[in-house]
Amino acid sequence: MRAALLSGSRFNVGNFCKTLPLALLVCVTFMQPGLAQEKEKLWRTLTVSGRGMEAIPTTLSLVNLGVEIQGKTAQEVQQEAARRSTAVVALLKNRNVEKLQTTGIRLNPVYSYTNNVQRITGYAASNTVSFRIATEKAGPLLDEAVKAGATQINGISFVATDEAIAAAQKQALKEATQDAQAQAQAVFSSLGLTSKEVVSIQVNGASAPPPLPVLYRAESAKLAQADASTPVIGGEQQVEASVTLQISY
Repeated sequence: MRAALLSGSRFNVGNFCKTLPLALLVCVTFMQPGLAQEKEKLWRTLTVSGRGMEAIPTTLSLVNLGVEIQGKTAQEVQQEAARRSTAVVALLKNRNVEKLQTTGIRLNPVYSYTNNVQRITGYAASNTVSFRIATEKAGPLLDEAVKAGATQINGISFVATDEAIAAAQKQALKEATQDAQAQAQAVFSSLGLTSKEVVSIQVNGASAPPPLPVLYRAESAKLAQADASTPVIGGEQQVEASVTLQISY
């Protein structure tokens, strides 16, 4: 009885071993065309990169201005700087500027040197702020700030609105994609090939550069002598995008 069972087991194993190669052959036969098609799709591809760029007007000004006072004692200059700074900040808040913040507060001794001897002759205090305002309003506001007590205009830069930048980014991406497709079509046409499908898309970025700085510095005495409003003119901001396509043929 046991021998019969063993014999039956050997018979089943033998049949299985005989049918296994046939099953594998059928499986490989059905799988190979699919693998070949995938490899062919990867081999027969063209990779192109397109660029898009949009120029938008800079309608906002980022301004940095402040108060600097010199005097004999630290308390004297600090109090005067605080008084003037308070008046300037009150003016800026009244004009509804955006992103108003303090950017620096300093109090330093002023030295003189006589016969290689250093001694303190006074103190200098400064308080600076930054804010954002529509460029068309920047000039008159600078003049008002000087009248309110500002003694320095340290710099100004220009930027577009967030909404304008977002819209320009989308348009730049669209232009970059169209540029990549046009390049691919030119290559396929010259080689007598036909494009099939886009198998890979890579967006390399759609960003705007930082605000455009302007080397602008003015002292309050010079501005106070001028009756006309300080002219402030913005420019353009470039928004760029890049897209890479992999197209099969």
